[in-house]
Amino acid sequence: MISSTKKNPEQAQASNRILAGTAIQGDVQTDGDIRVDGSVTGNMKVSGKLVIGQQGIIDGEVECKNASIAGTLRGTLKVAQSMSLSASADIQGNVQTEKLSVEPGASINGAVTMGTVMKKVGVNENESSKTA
Repeated sequence: MISSTKKNPEQAQASNRILAGTAIQGDVQTDGDIRVDGSVTGNMKVSGKLVIGQQGIIDGEVECKNASIAGTLRGTLKVAQSMSLSASADIQGNVQTEKLSVEPGASINGAVTMGTVMKKVGVNENESSKTA
């Protein structure tokens, strides 16, 4: 029998794994947590926590609630809450997060934006504050 996450809310918090030796090409979306020890080429949208193991590689845009990175990410990363980088972490791209923890040895080659996410409402406020 197949059950939906609406009937079983605990299932939405399930943990998924992409093991070493596994390569996925395409977009990945999950309502739970995910750990990547293999490689993913494509965009990822994770409602929970993203963990990239030391051998894990992601090429693409990633959105998640929390992140713990020890592997490689090439692309844009948007983390809603907190992100931690291990010494072996290698990020090639822009990062946007509320909180960031970095161990010595971690590498980020790109722009890092921290703090609360600015909403587009702020852009409209700037335009309306201009006077002639």
